[in-house]
Amino acid sequence: MENAIEQQKVKFNKSKKTRVIPGFRLTMGITVTMLSLIVLIPLASVMVYSLKISPSEFIELVTKPNVLYAFATSIGCSFIAAVINVIFGVILAWTLVKYEFPGKRLLDGFIELPFALPTAVAGITLSRMYSDTGMLGAPLAKLGIRVSYTHLGIIIALVFVGIPFVVRNVQPVLEKLDGQYEEAAYILGASPSKTFFKVILPELRPSILTGFGLAFARGIGEYGSVIYISGNSAKEHTQVISYVIMQKLSYIDYASATTIALIMLIISFVLLFAINIIQMKQSKRTNML
Repeated sequence: MENAIEQQKVKFNKSKKTRVIPGFRLTMGITVTMLSLIVLIPLASVMVYSLKISPSEFIELVTKPNVLYAFATSIGCSFIAAVINVIFGVILAWTLVKYEFPGKRLLDGFIELPFALPTAVAGITLSRMYSDTGMLGAPLAKLGIRVSYTHLGIIIALVFVGIPFVVRNVQPVLEKLDGQYEEAAYILGASPSKTFFKVILPELRPSILTGFGLAFARGIGEYGSVIYISGNSAKEHTQVISYVIMQKLSYIDYASATTIALIMLIISFVLLFAINIIQMKQSKRTNML
């Protein structure tokens, strides 16, 4: 009799676990519908338009000098900006979590500014500040350093829009990190640098990779914040790939625009997929320790 009751309890618990959310079919239907309208249908339309050009036209399009330079500028500047974001993002997150100081909440709120500020406004502001007569650009110009209408200006704009991705990914991990690990390393005689690189950094690596990937993917497709500070000069190779897409759209060349957009989408997808694989391997390695 007792065994029968236990079996009924097990069956009840199993059936209870399978029904995690009440109205699963309804919520799943809403989720699939929203994903289809917002993600799948637009992606499918990109695929359809890009297939309208022949292979020879595709090769001719992607081998044009302005397109190649635009890809190189977008990918190169985005990568450099993402690396800078990782370095300063980790420092910012560490400062916000580990220390108490006046204005801490204000600084924490300012991290969200690139998310709240329209990218066009950010681009106009940065281009004015870093122009040869601007507040920050004038002193740099005296030193022979030009920022606006150069690759350096593009990198600065991408750092501005990308740094919140790193800070907001690293910050929660630091908050949950057990301080006993640091104390144990200190007691065992480890130096502060060794404690960071051997104890803390391995715990932060997945979140750092996520922040890097998001900042890099955002930078590749960024338009509003870089369009004003870059100058869009074909001669100086400061055109970004999003500007080339807008040019194609202004000429009503939808096939070329969607083809370039598809290439950008594939690059971003491969990057994020690779980062997810690295994170999975890292988590498995951590669980084995």
